[in-house]
Amino acid sequence: MIDTVIFDVGGVLSSYEQVTYYLHQGYSRQMSERLKKATMDHPAWKEYDRGVLTDEEVRARFKKDAPDLASEIDASLVHMHGLVTRRDTSIPWITSLKAQNMKVFVLSNFARTALQDCADALDFRTYCDDCFFSCQHQVIKPDPAAFLTLFYLFHIDPCHAVFIDDTLANIISAQQFGLHGIHYQSQSQAETDLAKLLVQQNT
Repeated sequence: MIDTVIFDVGGVLSSYEQVTYYLHQGYSRQMSERLKKATMDHPAWKEYDRGVLTDEEVRARFKKDAPDLASEIDASLVHMHGLVTRRDTSIPWITSLKAQNMKVFVLSNFARTALQDCADALDFRTYCDDCFFSCQHQVIKPDPAAFLTLFYLFHIDPCHAVFIDDTLANIISAQQFGLHGIHYQSQSQAETDLAKLLVQQNT
């Protein structure tokens, strides 16, 4: 019987549009694409999400590999407000699950500065039972250790839980522990899939 729902954040409970982040800072489409590739697509971004690199250290790695973008990298990442933006539908979704006596948790890869600067997009946190952000635990999805740490800290039985994420690799990693997985493509699709799963598992 499923009694727990675990949500990803970026692309699920909040919008995470990397190129748009740079566009909103006034960069051209071409420059925004270049900056995304030089920063958020860089392998060091994962270590930044893991919480093992400071802002200065991660920007230094980006600039080493893209020295011609050094000034833009510094200017665009000093503050990260707008990197993740609010979705009005998230709190109603969570509260509807809580009304069904579901426990609700968050499991998300998130850098420390982004967590601070995007707090307005994360107002759903107070409606959840608890939240697991990678930078606070030095482990990121799809590393199995992220799921194992989550289960241990929040006393979750994976066989009684469902995980909703927009990245398929994370779903596949989660399923090895018996977690039910829903690959998020839209909220209506995920809600429909979740409702079907709950009927199948809880009847």
